[in-house]
Amino acid sequence: MNHERWLVSYSDMITVLMALFIVLFAISQVDQEKYEALRQSLAQGFQDRTGSDSILDGSAGNLDGESIVPQTNPANGTAGMVDADLGLGEQGANPAPAESTEAVDPDLMAAAKAEAEHLAEIRAAIQKALDAARLGDAVRFRVDERGLVLGLVADDVFFAAASADLTPTARRVLDAAAPTLRGLQEQISVEGHANVLPISGRYATNWELSTDRATQVLRHLVEKDGMPGARIMAVGFGDQRPLVGGKSGAAMETNRRVDLVILSDAPETVRALVPAMTKE
Repeated sequence: MNHERWLVSYSDMITVLMALFIVLFAISQVDQEKYEALRQSLAQGFQDRTGSDSILDGSAGNLDGESIVPQTNPANGTAGMVDADLGLGEQGANPAPAESTEAVDPDLMAAAKAEAEHLAEIRAAIQKALDAARLGDAVRFRVDERGLVLGLVADDVFFAAASADLTPTARRVLDAAAPTLRGLQEQISVEGHANVLPISGRYATNWELSTDRATQVLRHLVEKDGMPGARIMAVGFGDQRPLVGGKSGAAMETNRRVDLVILSDAPETVRALVPAMTKE
């Protein structure tokens, strides 16, 4: 047997490596004079074909690091198609300012204005009924991105401390507002809240207390005032969504409340504009 056949493969590998290094060395050496002669030759060739000085207007025929696009002034009328690209780099560094509310789509603004007027009419109707029942100051109205909120602040007018039992005044307020609420098409969310005082006795936490308060309001509206059950819901938020921060007397009273939220059925983009258009 020929035990030296491996020398053939080895010599082939050495030959290939040598050729590789020769090529790498050759391409790393640039003859500046020959390169310049080639550049001029190519430039002359293109000049003969096109009649222009160079294949690339604004340069000597090669990319020398300078811009090949002339910096023309749009006012002189010579920029041509290049004008369409002027200032593109400035857009990234100096983006256009965000649209102000004045630039909002007119149709969107009109829809938001109409929705704000609709909620104002609902508020006026409920306020009129409350005034007739001599309860005009019992409800605090506000408008947010969800719709119209009727705040039943439980400063011993609607609920006693740590209690979900409706007071006589609370029942009168609900009875006065119910006719207007029944005539609406919107969904109504009854949202119970509690203050941060620890709870004891019947309820384990403020979650149960706030939920029971919302449920009692819902039951009165449905069972006593004829509110359609399919259009109303109840939820408790415990003490997690206070209107007033801290532990002052005003905070304790204001945060112990139930909110009746008339949920606007307008698109979200419209609802977002409504609070700014509503005069409290």
